Amino acid sequence: MNNKTEIKKTSFFRGLTGQILIAMFLGATLGIILHNSISHEASMEFSNKIKMLATIFIRLVQMIISPLVFTTLVVGIAKLGDIKTVGRIGGKALAWFFTASFISLLIGLFYINVLEPGVGLKLDHVDMSAATEVTAKTKSLSFENFIEHIVPKSIFDAMATNEILQIVIFSIFFGLAAASLGSSVKPVINALDKMSHIVLKMVNYVMNFAPIGVFGAIAGVFAVRDAEELLITYFKFFGSFLIGISTLWVVLIIVGYIFLKGRMTELLRRIMGPVAIAFGTTSSEAVFPKLTEELEEFGVKDKIVSFMLPLGYSFNLDGSMMYMTFASIFIAQFYGVHLDIGTQMVMLLVLMLTSKGIAGVPRASLVVVAATCGMFKIPIEGIAIILPIDHFCDMFRSATNVLGNALATSVVGKWEGDKEINFDGGDNITGVDI
Repeated sequence: MNNKTEIKKTSFFRGLTGQILIAMFLGATLGIILHNSISHEASMEFSNKIKMLATIFIRLVQMIISPLVFTTLVVGIAKLGDIKTVGRIGGKALAWFFTASFISLLIGLFYINVLEPGVGLKLDHVDMSAATEVTAKTKSLSFENFIEHIVPKSIFDAMATNEILQIVIFSIFFGLAAASLGSSVKPVINALDKMSHIVLKMVNYVMNFAPIGVFGAIAGVFAVRDAEELLITYFKFFGSFLIGISTLWVVLIIVGYIFLKGRMTELLRRIMGPVAIAFGTTSSEAVFPKLTEELEEFGVKDKIVSFMLPLGYSFNLDGSMMYMTFASIFIAQFYGVHLDIGTQMVMLLVLMLTSKGIAGVPRASLVVVAATCGMFKIPIEGIAIILPIDHFCDMFRSATNVLGNALATSVVGKWEGDKEINFDGGDNITGVDI
């Protein structure tokens, strides 16, 4: 028994998840030590340099996202075969996404009204200038910009900027056109299929850098932020947020067990690595390729994964949705702006729509919060109040986004029937021949 236990422990810490957790601990330890032992200027310089490790890792991932989304989605749609099938799966996907988004927003709305962390809160020395970067982007949030953001003017431009939603639109048209031409385009589809496997192989190489990237990200943050002071100052806000995000996790996991039964445990085990990477780097985008691989190994057909995940990354950000209502009303409470339940419900609907058009925008959640505050006469500069703690909140909402998309993909795969997801846990998950 002891030998078996020892083997399990060793394999865990040698695995990606264990390495990432160790990297997080070492990064936080180093950051805290330096923060308490060197000058602020020196710690800022250290932070900027050490964060380059995280930047390099994220850029390595970003370089393979565009070709991966395009090749897997085109092949997946071609394998689905026709517009009717694409429409059926797309309808199920959007129904799930909007339901999950609405529930996430409601959870945020419930806890912010019950716990009221912004009421009576007094904060000194808030750096209002720090919000300039975020508020400057709110002018781009309009209906016209939303439409322009969805429809690509050039696939090459969309790929160069990693605009996942635009790549999805092009890939859907390309895949449907390929499917309609039948066997004559089989060589093209087979070539794209082979290319997607090459890109997925690259994922294995890139993921070796994940612990290094996480170490750099965590060390850089703790070197310039006094974690103890931040958590004490923002105890009500951060504590309330953690209660809300924990509730969302419980809801998602319960729903998972309802639909996936006992296999939900295996899904959670498989996605712990991607969840840990997203948590450490505050980027759910950074785990897109790895999550694709894990879901296919879990048993979801490649054509379902390649169709669902790109859509999910544009429409299904459960953690971000919960945070948006929470942060918006928190700022209103801080400034004493009263919002009745009717107004809050309207805000909730506005958040559901505006959040769908800015996938890929840096600090996307804060941009939406700032824009929403402006619409409801809440001081936009209130973003500066939550900026100091936002990185830590972002860690949790990024991890939640990964869980939400993994669950959505697996459940829609099950809805498509046993032929779409192997619930016996076997390895026979290859796609249908074109």
